[in-house]
Amino acid sequence: MAGEAVTLQLGQFAGCVGTHWWGLQAAALRSPAETPELHPAALLRPGRAAGGRETHTPRLVALELKGGLGALGPRGAGAEAAAAWDGAVADYLEHTPTGGSAAGDAGRRTEGVSSDRPGGPSSAGQGVSPAPSQLTVSQDVSLGSSRQVWSDYLNMHLHPKSVYVIPQYMHDGDCGCLEAFGQGESLLQDPGCLEELEDRLHFYVEECDYLQGFQVLCDLHNGFSGVGAKVTELLCDEYSGKGILTWGLTPVTSNVGDSQKNFYRLMNTALGIVHLSSHSSLFCPLSLSGSLGIRPRPPVSFPYINYDASLNYHSSAILAAVLDTLTAPYRLSSFQGSMMHLAETLNFSGRKVVAAWASVPFPALRGCSLFDTLCTYKQDVPWKLLSSCREQKVSCCFAQSVVLRGICKESHLSSCSGKQPESLLHMWESTEQILQRYLHTVFPGAFRWVTGCRFGTGSSNWPTVLSNVIPLLPYSTALVLEQPCHTQPPYPQFFSPLLTREGFLLDRPPRYPSAAVESIPVLAALQASPVLHTLLYSLYKDLQKLNTQRWASFFSAGVEHDDFQEALEQLRTLSQCYETGFEADESEDEGDSD
Repeated sequence: MAGEAVTLQLGQFAGCVGTHWWGLQAAALRSPAETPELHPAALLRPGRAAGGRETHTPRLVALELKGGLGALGPRGAGAEAAAAWDGAVADYLEHTPTGGSAAGDAGRRTEGVSSDRPGGPSSAGQGVSPAPSQLTVSQDVSLGSSRQVWSDYLNMHLHPKSVYVIPQYMHDGDCGCLEAFGQGESLLQDPGCLEELEDRLHFYVEECDYLQGFQVLCDLHNGFSGVGAKVTELLCDEYSGKGILTWGLTPVTSNVGDSQKNFYRLMNTALGIVHLSSHSSLFCPLSLSGSLGIRPRPPVSFPYINYDASLNYHSSAILAAVLDTLTAPYRLSSFQGSMMHLAETLNFSGRKVVAAWASVPFPALRGCSLFDTLCTYKQDVPWKLLSSCREQKVSCCFAQSVVLRGICKESHLSSCSGKQPESLLHMWESTEQILQRYLHTVFPGAFRWVTGCRFGTGSSNWPTVLSNVIPLLPYSTALVLEQPCHTQPPYPQFFSPLLTREGFLLDRPPRYPSAAVESIPVLAALQASPVLHTLLYSLYKDLQKLNTQRWASFFSAGVEHDDFQEALEQLRTLSQCYETGFEADESEDEGDSD
């Protein structure tokens, strides 16, 4: 079985992504497989309520600002009870009044507490309402504008130890917000805040049988980047040898005309990347925004998703599906690898920053084999870059971890009507081997050749070449899972009508309104790739052009000018780890032209 991981959510957008992620876990629990490939206990704490009902709560520490919890109230997930605390779980109920609409529903908190361990105390008889058997969520999830904070679509129980509200700053408003990196750093120097964090970490860590490490979901664009820098430094110091996988999350940029917010966002992002990657085993910037730099670019689009990029409820749902897929290698029931193993596969030679790619959903035609689907795309992998960088046609990467889920492992047999096999490959290869060989042809730099075969992008006999290649995989892994990504409410129903209930493509538009999409196949990858040189070097160039003297308020929050210049040089040095000659020259030319 996979070991346990403790998750930290730092900031509002991180909370949005995390909430959808917990919703995906809850949906998977409601759709149990005979032999689940992903082990729920890697992320969730199993237990029992007082009535014997099985419960699952995230092994989660979430830091939030005042006003950022919405319906959960100022105490977050509940206060500790003097005698009835151990293993307690706070329940929350989102309720739509009769005749009302989801747009007017802010939700309400249920004060009942149920124990999640056998023999644990119950809140019955203590003057509070008993906990509901399960949470109910408005079915009209398309009205995403009504979901302003992450608690508006939380549908999984949280432990009272999960949420800590930072009292010094407000979630929203014209003043008192956590805007600058230095403000975030100083929070963790406050003894009270540090004690609250350590207390929650120790609670979860001490109950683990085998702690793999920590998953840190951190807002990158605001002052929480400074919080994350100090949190990861603390984890690195106190839990040496454990994995720390950090996801730097950024919503789609909406403050293009606000020069101060743009400057703060750029500074927070650059400082966050440098410090978070320094203290993490692996760091991945994750966003649907087209750019993290000064110049805005259109958000990422997906051919079979119609989402509103301005809604965090929508964009965070897509990122959660990607995150759930990318983390699968260290959550397997078969325990094939750990969090540290994944990090060590990708972060050699100082390349601790990785880029994320994903296809949501993976465009597989219903009834066609994986081999037939991949042959259709040949060299053009049907995925999008989700690390806020202009996509480039690259034919190599230094290392990668690829996961394809929601595909039947018998689907390597060709089944497209009327199509004759072009190679014997599909007659005996497993889906995992087919995916590995396909990836080898697209990214040969991540593999070692054992034949003298040469393959170019113009090859007209792709399947034959593919069948003659037998790669070894020292720096690349490929995983295929049958378990799909479950997308029941509160996951938004923003999918194309061309998808079946299982998320596969129809060969023609449906005659009647299609049923809700309950699950989707997803293809996702983490890559140490040359595209990261473009991202990091572009940030460096943007910061070089700025007159930092104009923004004294940012530095007055705690960042010294000398420290900033040192971080800037570290960013440039980090970008050089991803240079590969032509790609590096091209990205520098692009940065100069901007």
